[in-house]
Amino acid sequence: MAADAKTMGRNYLDRMNKTVWPVIQRYWFDALIVLAALGGVLEIVLDRDAQDAPSLPLALALPLEAGLTLILLARRRFPFAAPAGTLIAGAVFSFVDGSLVTFSFAGFLAALAAAFLLAMLPDRRQAVIGLAVTLAAILVVMGNDPHRSSGDVFLTPLVFLAVWLAGFGLGRKLEQAQAAEERAARIERQREDEARAAVAEERARIARELHDVVGHSVSVMTVQASGVRRLLKPDQEREREALLVVEQAGREALAEMRRLVGVLRRPDEAPALAPQPSLKHLERLVEQARDAGLPVDVQIEGEATELPAGIDLTAYRLVQEGLTNAIKHAKATRAEVVVRYRPDGLELVVSDNGRGFSDGSSDGGGHGLVGMRERVAVYGGELESGASPEGGYTLHARLPLS
Repeated sequence: MAADAKTMGRNYLDRMNKTVWPVIQRYWFDALIVLAALGGVLEIVLDRDAQDAPSLPLALALPLEAGLTLILLARRRFPFAAPAGTLIAGAVFSFVDGSLVTFSFAGFLAALAAAFLLAMLPDRRQAVIGLAVTLAAILVVMGNDPHRSSGDVFLTPLVFLAVWLAGFGLGRKLEQAQAAEERAARIERQREDEARAAVAEERARIARELHDVVGHSVSVMTVQASGVRRLLKPDQEREREALLVVEQAGREALAEMRRLVGVLRRPDEAPALAPQPSLKHLERLVEQARDAGLPVDVQIEGEATELPAGIDLTAYRLVQEGLTNAIKHAKATRAEVVVRYRPDGLELVVSDNGRGFSDGSSDGGGHGLVGMRERVAVYGGELESGASPEGGYTLHARLPLS
């Protein structure tokens, strides 16, 4: 029961955050504008008999007072004209009644808000023009106020200037924050595009390498079928025809695979003539790393068995990628390679004592890790990468044999 109540409470808060909070964020300032307009009207009505109250009839003074503030409601559609209109209208109305604009404290706040909005305009030229409009309007209003004091004439423009400077500074900070957010979003989109391109490139590379592996197996099957067909006796015609079909199908499959890989191969990439590497070449790979200045320890655990060609190639590429990362990017001074032969699969661990990368990439951009994950995923394996508890970086892969 308590859990249900807690769940209902969370759901209610989620609905409130999705529906009510966006409305509050958008219209809170509009609500303040309306309240300021009502406050100005009530102030005139309640203090009608005050010495410095406007001399205009209420039927004229009240709509003029409310209109001065309500003009700001149009600021979204007219970001410059609305706040500037509030200040200019106040200057014009001061010629009708010098006490109308200066009497209400709500009207004073509305004028400050108008100056602040002008200062925050993204167009700096409009913001500076807004300052000129603000100071000119304030001087006109103060000049037409019959109850002004000498201190007000000097202090009021300074107050508006300070508010404008605060708004101008905040506007520039908001511009910088928005530019930084847009730049971050653009970089993120670029990283996603590069990651997708890296995935496509790595998949094409895997396909080209697997072509050699599969092509070799199909070639062996075709050659064996051809050899057996030639050893058959003359009366074994049915067997000869069956083997001939196998041989022809193998040759057609090889031709189609060559066409497929020709599509995947880049125009400037020559066909690979050397046999694909495997864990049999692990010692040579380790020697290359040692020649590059990285001491590498190798541990072979379990009984080495003959691996499927694709898994053998994937295991070699994983070790190669891990050692390349340790040499070129992690700035490691020591590395270790562990190969564990298990009955149900192969386990690889490549670790170093370098600084590594937070994303586990060999190129600092995530593409090396993307390629390794693609290779492991082809065979339904698992790949873990990250900082080691004792320091350095570790790649841990499991490749099932089934």
